[in-house]
Amino acid sequence: MSYASKKALDLLHTPEGVRDCYGKENTAKRNTIAKIAGTIHLYGYQDLQTPSFEYFDVFSNEIGTTSSKDLFKFFDKEGNTLVLRPDFTPSVARCAAKYFMDEKEPLRFCYEGSAFSNTSNLQGKLKETTQMGAELMNDGSAQADGEMIAMLIECLQAAGLTEFQISIGNVEYFKGICEYLQMDSELEMALRDAISSKNYFAAEDLLKSEGFSKSDRDLILRIRDFMETAEDLEKAAATAPNERTVSAIRRLIDVYRVVEAYGLARYLSFDLSLLSKYHYYTGIIFKGYTYGTGEPIASGGRYDQLLGYFGKKAPAIGCMISIDPLLEAMRRQDVLEAEEPQIQKIYYNEDNYADALKTARMSRLAGFRTVLLPQQGQ
Repeated sequence: MSYASKKALDLLHTPEGVRDCYGKENTAKRNTIAKIAGTIHLYGYQDLQTPSFEYFDVFSNEIGTTSSKDLFKFFDKEGNTLVLRPDFTPSVARCAAKYFMDEKEPLRFCYEGSAFSNTSNLQGKLKETTQMGAELMNDGSAQADGEMIAMLIECLQAAGLTEFQISIGNVEYFKGICEYLQMDSELEMALRDAISSKNYFAAEDLLKSEGFSKSDRDLILRIRDFMETAEDLEKAAATAPNERTVSAIRRLIDVYRVVEAYGLARYLSFDLSLLSKYHYYTGIIFKGYTYGTGEPIASGGRYDQLLGYFGKKAPAIGCMISIDPLLEAMRRQDVLEAEEPQIQKIYYNEDNYADALKTARMSRLAGFRTVLLPQQGQ
């Protein structure tokens, strides 16, 4: 094989962690995105587009987003550090603070696009993923929390998914436990990382090494308990150790009642150990799960301090749907509509081109996808 041929062959491959999407797969993806967007729009959310890259500080460690080592970083002509967005929420928060600084009424935005993660531990995951989501700002109520979760459920239903679960927790519960046991911030962060990855053995070893008693360790590790109903939450509230943990559970009960009013409570479960790698979450937090994929298909939560980093002090909550694992799950569950639309074919030659063109234009005006093709042998 010549050097030129080998070079051309190498150019056919994509870099590690990214892929092409075409044909029926791409049709199914676009159809699913349209169905989800249609549901979000019914709730009054307005489309918002933010840049694919931002200044590094928008995703800094101080804000609590993606670790610096997992960002795609590069420089502009002036030497400023830029990053490809790993997460839409800080970008939307920046945009809202810039253009709606003095707005007091609730703000509802939605988005769709690519997010980028420069992790080396892929385990089958993509470095470029398609995300859709919504953000509700200037509303700190349990009703806002419930709306976001109910809307997420209806989005997944609209996409065609029937079997899934939204697991809900509250970051304040974990923080309340740490406050009760008088942990320093360094230990709290290490414990949070262990629990957020569901590594309870590492969490217990960490607590042992710090000299916590068995009763204290049991108090923390009890957050593994699975709950489904408001009655389960009431029992947990009755044994919560301080006011902060009680308030966190009470908020979960309030959110449950809101989603129950939507008639969607059957999709809920509660997990007090639910935490996130994004440390900007301050209250309610949730993830969506279904079978056929090894990762969450959706996530979100309340981030009442994030907008403050951009100068706008306002409560907010958001949700994000990971389109790629959602499609994979739907494909394995055989609920993914992947039929490509029919394309009308109209053939022409030198003698009938004008008539063929007229027919093609009328077909397109009628809403049919139509192509003009030269007759073979012409």
